[in-house]
Amino acid sequence: MGLPSPAHLSALRVLIACLPLNEINWALTGSTSHALQGVPVEPHDIDVQTDETGAGKAAEALAAYCVSPPCWTESQRIRSLLGKYAIEGIEIELMGALQKRKPDGSWGTPTDPAEHRRIVPLEDLAVPVLTLEYEATAYAELGRHERAELLRQHCGY
Repeated sequence: MGLPSPAHLSALRVLIACLPLNEINWALTGSTSHALQGVPVEPHDIDVQTDETGAGKAAEALAAYCVSPPCWTESQRIRSLLGKYAIEGIEIELMGALQKRKPDGSWGTPTDPAEHRRIVPLEDLAVPVLTLEYEATAYAELGRHERAELLRQHCGY
């Protein structure tokens, strides 16, 4: 299992210090989140999901690390406010108000991280992550069935 490298851990410390949960609604998603929850994956970047208000607040709080500020980005399956940051050499992707395209072509309601968040202890940190159950469903909706199945196998905690 790929637990975070020292650089990842330093970047997580910065994120947690800059993005207090009582002020910004956010959680990790993607490989770092999955690794912290026991899934055997190697984390590379750090993906952060937040809501629309949180994207603005996070952009201000992380301004010193900004590579590109959040702006609306749309792909075939998702759209969100997407910002890129670099902390301790680790790429951070900030996704605000993420929506998934429904089968009928319309957009779903933006994800509320607080509805799917759990806290994972890591050393002296309390790391907010999206639950594996939610992530498995989200990955399946995006057509990423192999990752969805891997996450389903690790949901028992």
